[in-house]
Amino acid sequence: MFKIKLNIEPRLLPSAGAILSVSFFALAIALLAASLIFLTYDIKPVEAYRLFFKGAFGSWYAISETIKRTIPLLLTGIGLAFSFKASVWNIGAEGQILLGAIFGSWIALFSGIPAPFLLIAMFAFGFLGGAVWALVAAVLRSKLAVNEIITSLMLNYVAANIVLYLIHGPWKGQGARGFAYTDTFPESAWLGTIGSTRIPYATLIIGIIIALICYLLISRTTLGYEIRVVGNSIRTARLVGINDFKIALLAMFVSGGLAGLAGVGEVSGIHHLLRHPSHISLGYGYTAIIVAWLARNNPLAVILTAFFFGALVSGGDALRVSLGIPFQLVYVLNGLILFSLIASERLTSYKLSFQRKNEKERR
Repeated sequence: MFKIKLNIEPRLLPSAGAILSVSFFALAIALLAASLIFLTYDIKPVEAYRLFFKGAFGSWYAISETIKRTIPLLLTGIGLAFSFKASVWNIGAEGQILLGAIFGSWIALFSGIPAPFLLIAMFAFGFLGGAVWALVAAVLRSKLAVNEIITSLMLNYVAANIVLYLIHGPWKGQGARGFAYTDTFPESAWLGTIGSTRIPYATLIIGIIIALICYLLISRTTLGYEIRVVGNSIRTARLVGINDFKIALLAMFVSGGLAGLAGVGEVSGIHHLLRHPSHISLGYGYTAIIVAWLARNNPLAVILTAFFFGALVSGGDALRVSLGIPFQLVYVLNGLILFSLIASERLTSYKLSFQRKNEKERR
């Protein structure tokens, strides 16, 4: 007679299969919890997920809207994955998106740069706007030991209020008529879109290229090695002569700059003006944290996770319109996914093994 014994063993280095398995398990738990919330609204979970899938993938228009929402998550998620890899916890991407939008809007409306160079200048200044905003938290962390999570998070609210001041005050459009937004950008400051969709192809291509570049930089270069060492242990990095201050500044600069590019993409490719912060970014800076976490800080994997959350936002809009549920429910689902992923993180450090024993031999 045989007896099966279950063993739980520590895992030194989680495999890709283990990470994927645990991630899917966490997502399943999150969706199960979301089903219970749907039931409190007297909504059948099966019907809710059917409408969600239809709203995200049910037609070419739905797919195009999903891709449109994917682009800012892709750019911002790559930047956060880059900084998280160095254990620099940038939680201020939402504000950095808005600073990129502000700098890009100033170039479009007031700089007077000739049309052929206008978009290039908008992206360059948008990148710098987001990067400089992120460097504030990096410098405070490195020089004064101020926690960058707190400073970067608080700067989000400062950035949002700067946008509100501008659109209600000095930048308010001549034809706004009681509404708060700027004048429309000249057409030379508009990003081209794919066909009749609202997908700016330039930022989509840029995002994919940057994902590849960041992956190669982190995994194939000396600088990437230093980033990984600092991310694993600052003390070890200092012992081997790596300048952790330089790495922290670089991580925040790149992270904030890519979020700034996302902000320029939104005002130039979607809105063609600067408007209320909640319209420029639908919480992309916060959602991108989950995007980077789910990708395990792998820039290439961010392409997939950004698309997943783009579908979540797009499908959530369809649910809100079709079922009349509060839009905050989509944020609740995002939070459930993040909580499930964090809670399941320790599971990747262990593995299950089965041992079959012969009862006669044991005696």
